Amino acid sequence: MKFKLLLLITILLTACTESNDLSTTDDVNPSSSSPNILLIIADDLGKDAANGFSEGSIKPSTPNIDAIRNTGLSFTNFWSYPTCSPTRASILTGKYGYRTGVKWASDEINISEKSLQQYINEETNDKYATAIVGKWHLSGNSSTFNPEVMGIDYYAGLIRGEAQSYYNWLLTEDGAGTIETEYATTKFTDIATQWIDQQEKPWFLWLAYNAPHTPFHVPPSEMHSQGNLAPFSSGMDETPYYMAAIEAMDYQIGQLLENMTEAERNNTIIIFIGDNGTPNEVVQSPFNFSTAKGSLHQGGINVPMFISGNGVTRSGIDENLITSSDLFSTIAQVAGVSSSEINDSKSFKNLLSQSETIRNFQYSEKDDGTNSIWVISDGNYKLFKNANGNEEFYHLSNDPYEQVNLLNGTLSPTENSAKATLESELSNIRN
Repeated sequence: MKFKLLLLITILLTACTESNDLSTTDDVNPSSSSPNILLIIADDLGKDAANGFSEGSIKPSTPNIDAIRNTGLSFTNFWSYPTCSPTRASILTGKYGYRTGVKWASDEINISEKSLQQYINEETNDKYATAIVGKWHLSGNSSTFNPEVMGIDYYAGLIRGEAQSYYNWLLTEDGAGTIETEYATTKFTDIATQWIDQQEKPWFLWLAYNAPHTPFHVPPSEMHSQGNLAPFSSGMDETPYYMAAIEAMDYQIGQLLENMTEAERNNTIIIFIGDNGTPNEVVQSPFNFSTAKGSLHQGGINVPMFISGNGVTRSGIDENLITSSDLFSTIAQVAGVSSSEINDSKSFKNLLSQSETIRNFQYSEKDDGTNSIWVISDGNYKLFKNANGNEEFYHLSNDPYEQVNLLNGTLSPTENSAKATLESELSNIRN
């Protein structure tokens, strides 16, 4: 297909220049004061399952996601939350989880919160059409909640956290649920494509795939390269099924982009993220079962984020400390909002065209009903604090995968000073 050929050419042309150093590209992405905004969220995708990172030895074939990375920026220090609901709530509100009460999977958002979509249209005089398509997971076990009550123009997708089957699941639209038998990843893409085709003004589409989240399954054969997979059953190797789901998602991303005209693609900025780390069943070294999804260790919250397209004139790797809440202000600024900071969100829009420092610290948290834990890092050191008084302290620069808890030994003066600084900033964040 023409678009996939273009992607391949793009990858080949940029591969020879990609490095840890950032470069500036001229006249590649024409600027627009009102670009379309496409936010793509992959469900349960860590660095070890994404190309462009050293973590993990088994990688999926993802030419379309790779093209987003290769033609734009890859953020290596992007922090999410350890499960999906709080990550989504932080993007939707620009607030940390302890402020919204969404700190773990299936926690419910309060509809009094001002959504990103509502904020954009209040600040830009309804300049943008807005939609969320796909996984919502901010309304507990409700199957009839309509996210449109939060100022979103259109919603259709999977309200709850997990589909029982990718081929038999509950599609919610306009607050009503119907059983859908089309492959979920394909259906979300088709809905998104149709919605884009209907728009007559700039648009902001939040496309949240439930892939590659469980259940492990066999996608349509033309969408993956994992071979002739038998139907999945307990005891089988989950990895090829997980990879197949990622590849099917990538295939559908290609379908979505191919459907757009060249002019529309050129006027669109694309943001691709994972919402938390890789599931425990398929996590790869250097991460492990206890440091993957659900954990505040790097394997649970340090996830992929790639940005390319309109207005992105830098390429390569950016090491800024970024949190998922920062997407609120960043997307709002891209849409034309003047403010660069609101709630717990700091815009990193400037990084798309120039190098600067956005944050000195990044924060994440979890409260699963048993453990209430907070983490903070300055990029060099990382401190864990548990509500029960337990602490962990790591030197990320020398120990990026958190193998040696410095508190098991005697801290040096430098380490004591770093810990005190992190404690002070953590107190500022939470008080």
